Amino acid sequence: MTRADRRGGAVDPALRDAVRDLLEVAESQRDGVLPIVQAGDPVLRRRAVAYTGQLGDELGRLLESMRRTMHAAPGVGLAAPQVGIPLALAVMEDAGAPDDDPRERTPLPYRVLVNPRYEGVPGPHGEPERVAFYEGCLSVHGWQAVVARHRAVRLTGQDETGAAIDEVLTGWPARIVQHETDHLAGELYLDHAETRSLTSNDNLARRWADPDPRAAAEALGFPLA
Repeated sequence: MTRADRRGGAVDPALRDAVRDLLEVAESQRDGVLPIVQAGDPVLRRRAVAYTGQLGDELGRLLESMRRTMHAAPGVGLAAPQVGIPLALAVMEDAGAPDDDPRERTPLPYRVLVNPRYEGVPGPHGEPERVAFYEGCLSVHGWQAVVARHRAVRLTGQDETGAAIDEVLTGWPARIVQHETDHLAGELYLDHAETRSLTSNDNLARRWADPDPRAAAEALGFPLA
């Protein structure tokens, strides 16, 4: 039993068994990789339920399968609703990018978020600084759009053991936190995107491969933060 399970929440047998069945199918047919739910499925538009131990010993198996699914996609984050599980759980991991990447894409070691929350961190002028870059989503396959997000956030919540998280992240790791935590509130990145920036992955690679979106903003006619 994990510390997360010792916080007083009872196991939900129906939910635990549904997760167990999902994992057994994935492990027998897909090497533990779960199907990723796509936009239009109601589970992506409902607020996830706080995790209080509902899965018992199945939590570890679910998180490991989510990690494999994220890697296989490939992606840098995955929330439980994206695999059809309406619980406030997410996994993240990113190898990072070169130091001159304008997105500040520093390496983010694998980690689990349980019941996460975030808030913008005030910048030099007293208000949270916002930066705009293209981002995509494993549940909106084949498309990306520019989203203005907080450059730095304070992340709170727990990890998979129940230990408290309270830290500040900056740059691309902060964007991943915001993206995945928004999933748990029933939000997709498209809800916050500049719709005129929407592009197929093919066009992004062909026309807008530079991480700096200023050329795309000028050509497509959308504002930047």
